[in-house]
Amino acid sequence: MHWIESLMTSPVVYLVVLVLALLDAFLPIVPAETVVIAAAVFAVSGIPSLPLIIVLAAVGAFIGDHIGYALGRLLRTRRRDGRLARLAGRVGPHLHRRGGALIIAGRFVPGGRTAVVTAGGATGYPLRRFSLFTGIAAVVWATYSGLVGYLGGAAFESNPALGLATGLGLALAITALSELGRRLWGRRRRDNVPVEPEDDTRVLVAAGAVRPSPARAPGWSTGRGSPSA
Repeated sequence: MHWIESLMTSPVVYLVVLVLALLDAFLPIVPAETVVIAAAVFAVSGIPSLPLIIVLAAVGAFIGDHIGYALGRLLRTRRRDGRLARLAGRVGPHLHRRGGALIIAGRFVPGGRTAVVTAGGATGYPLRRFSLFTGIAAVVWATYSGLVGYLGGAAFESNPALGLATGLGLALAITALSELGRRLWGRRRRDNVPVEPEDDTRVLVAAGAVRPSPARAPGWSTGRGSPSA
């Protein structure tokens, strides 16, 4: 715990938050949200600065999303097969139909961010619209993570370890409740509207859990060959 406290109260934490939030766009295993929450827990004492943590997390997320978008464009150009190609092919049609809602929702679904930003570039989603919605998503995510950590730290200001556990527990509980609500809503839609049962976040599940849509996004094909004109 001592080394964690040393890191979180060092100026280095700002760089760590920025870099991890950036990498999380195309490396989902990076614990960006955990680090933001941890930094926010210690921000209760005034060091580090909570507003600066939130700003740097949002900036890193915004930049990382655009790197993921560029990788998607490269994927489209070179037509490489693989997991990202399949995932982009499955998410792409839904992205072009639902756009902003899917980009923002993807930020809070495990693996969803990578799928959405890659699909955005691979399917030629307009960059201006992508930047707008991913900017909103980055700010919402960074603010949410920062406030969750700060609430945990404020509740147990004299015990940072317990505050950190509380902050992470709150984030996990919110995620679990959101997932439960998503599943219940998806089941209700399947029962009531069998033609289009999937909601926005259901599309963002890992490739094996999503059935390909018969629709095709403009300029993208999931099979071998060149992109359509």
